[in-house]
Amino acid sequence: MSKSKNRVFSGVQPTGNLHLGNYLGAIKRFVALQDGHECVYCVVDLHAVTMRQDPEELSDNIRNVTAAFLASGIDPQKHIVFNQSQVSQHAELAWMFNCVARMGWLNRMTQFKEKAGKNRENASVGLFSYPSLMAADILLYKADFVPVGEDQKQHLELTRDIAAKFNNDFCERIAKLGFGDSYFPMTEPLIGGPAARVMSLRDGAKKMSKSEASDMSRINLIDDPDTIAKKIRKAKTDAEPLPEEVEGLAGRAEADNLVGIFAAINDVDKAAVISEYGGKPFSEFKPALADLAVEKLAPISAKMRHLLAEPDEIDTILNEGADKAREIAVVTMREVREIFGFVGAK
Repeated sequence: MSKSKNRVFSGVQPTGNLHLGNYLGAIKRFVALQDGHECVYCVVDLHAVTMRQDPEELSDNIRNVTAAFLASGIDPQKHIVFNQSQVSQHAELAWMFNCVARMGWLNRMTQFKEKAGKNRENASVGLFSYPSLMAADILLYKADFVPVGEDQKQHLELTRDIAAKFNNDFCERIAKLGFGDSYFPMTEPLIGGPAARVMSLRDGAKKMSKSEASDMSRINLIDDPDTIAKKIRKAKTDAEPLPEEVEGLAGRAEADNLVGIFAAINDVDKAAVISEYGGKPFSEFKPALADLAVEKLAPISAKMRHLLAEPDEIDTILNEGADKAREIAVVTMREVREIFGFVGAK
């Protein structure tokens, strides 16, 4: 693939069943970005193993994420869909970036602090250096844009810091080799969407998560229509009707979450939802939301089930995507090795 000016890179970790939050906050946007962008979408399995994974479950989860990509409308013929571990240049560039990034930068990463918790000394080195691998994922393809949630924005800022330091440290070498004033781009974040942060159906103060104990807290992309409708009907709310104005959602976390979900699924803003349902009780709003969710999500669930029944087909798509990704990665790494001054086989 020749480099366009609108290359997008993003990835999803294969660490369990994908849910509505993953779809609305990421995958739905991935699908939309295919129009007008050259997209590279990755199942980031190397990131997943920074925490202990059961090998059998990891294999299943890699295929599950791929099936979600495909069932949602990502086209592997026009764009690139692959799993990270098949392209060894991700790990190679990550090591080089470990030698560019500073310890102080990584020490400031809030996600490491959150995931390591009080057991920081027993966390893996991989978990600590995770942001260097994320920078390598993005810059290996010289991506112009990355759709990210707020929780990943800090990592993208680090990616830009690493790119800037690399460009500065090797500026003379980069110019001498004919790569211009800089080698890596300053990748821009694509943040936003009406429901970039979907909350739990049982607690509007918590983000929807596959790790939450209750399955009723989330809508899994693999859920069948009856399960989707049941979970929405039983979602936690308060006793008041929906407010007449969007401002009335303040302080009402569960109501705000359900309105946000309706807006994101239907590609409208919260004001449009309130204009239609403001003043109505949840006994009217929830059935409407359930019908909409089933209409939009049930076809994805059905396609996922069909794809997962044919794992060899998923593996073929991943292998073909890895071949296309590798074509780009090999060129980048050949040039980066040259910039560093390594000698030998190119």
